[in-house]
Amino acid sequence: MSSHQQAMEIIKRGTEEILLEDDLLSKLKEDKPLRIKAGFDPTAPDLHLGHTVLINKLRQFQDLGHEVMFLIGDYTGMIGDPTGKSVTRPPLTRDQVIENAKSYEQQIFKILEPEKTLVMFNSSWMNEMSSADLIQLAARHTVARMLERDDFSKRYKSGQPISIHEFLYPLIQGYDSVAMRADVELGGTDQKFNLLVGRQMQETYGQKPQVVITMPILEGLDGVQKMSKSLGNYIGIHEPADEMFGKIMSISDELMWRYFELLSFRPMAEIEQFRQSVGQGANPRDIKFLLCEEIIERFHDRDAAVRARENFIARFQKGAMPEDIQELELPAVDGKLAIGNLLKDAGLVKSTSDAMRMIRQGAVKIDGERVEDDKLRVEAGTTRVYQVGKRRFARVTLK
Repeated sequence: MSSHQQAMEIIKRGTEEILLEDDLLSKLKEDKPLRIKAGFDPTAPDLHLGHTVLINKLRQFQDLGHEVMFLIGDYTGMIGDPTGKSVTRPPLTRDQVIENAKSYEQQIFKILEPEKTLVMFNSSWMNEMSSADLIQLAARHTVARMLERDDFSKRYKSGQPISIHEFLYPLIQGYDSVAMRADVELGGTDQKFNLLVGRQMQETYGQKPQVVITMPILEGLDGVQKMSKSLGNYIGIHEPADEMFGKIMSISDELMWRYFELLSFRPMAEIEQFRQSVGQGANPRDIKFLLCEEIIERFHDRDAAVRARENFIARFQKGAMPEDIQELELPAVDGKLAIGNLLKDAGLVKSTSDAMRMIRQGAVKIDGERVEDDKLRVEAGTTRVYQVGKRRFARVTLK
């Protein structure tokens, strides 16, 4: 396998789609650093592991010798990305944009190499654009093409309003690729339309069209819905090491392989060896430990990762947690479920009154942490290990 093909295999890992693969291979064969673009609107400055899927891919490009351009959309952030929205999204204020942008810069260098990363702001060129220039930009795209976008199409057909300024968002994101002379642009699968506008814009400006790489949306702790703070199924990169460790350990053994592919920097061949060893009888818990440690070391340090592992084992009384914990799903009521009902429905106690009694005795734990509040209501979208006494365990996903 040639070095270019090896690079392609690394780049293709975990991607949803590459448009077009032949174009990317041709660019790699030019044997010069490519300009890799990824844009972020500074709307949610607290990153979770779902956000890092794309940033990890940027790091892989850096390791292959390419130049990463991390674009903070301070200008487009004041428009508001309409992607996936059924209503017009309110724009951010300038102060919000600046504050959130600072937070992004602090966080991305947990993964990216600062000396190989060019942080850019699209206000740099958009503030120089006159109203006449903006009209000229708008003339390079049609309303019919805009309405091909799924969210625009649905809103138009249902009679929901679409503001004119929302059409400007994909146009400006596309023009960013022109201004940055991007060779490759990365984005989530929900950004595919915007990324393809970038290809078209570059062609109208006489540039070679960028290669578009879409990355999948990472499932949260429940293994079903996308990782999201609003759903409570997320792992924040700034969370304490012990909390991160416990959350990662709570994911299902099957979801672990998805996390390895998208979040780990281990070679896929090594991950496949892990999978084979589990198939031959190795304890998946021990493999999951390796995933926990790698991720925590990335966002904290090695000592924190080791301590988190030791603390996790200690919380479960050095092996008291059984290897084969029963896994089940329970329905929530109005998005939550009382702890007493949860323990009863999971078969860990005989009745809710029994659950209350066990909580008062300090015999109930969630992910190794003692439950003090017998009125606790657990939120839907979470997967946790529940323990009653020393021998009763269940990994419960609350729907």
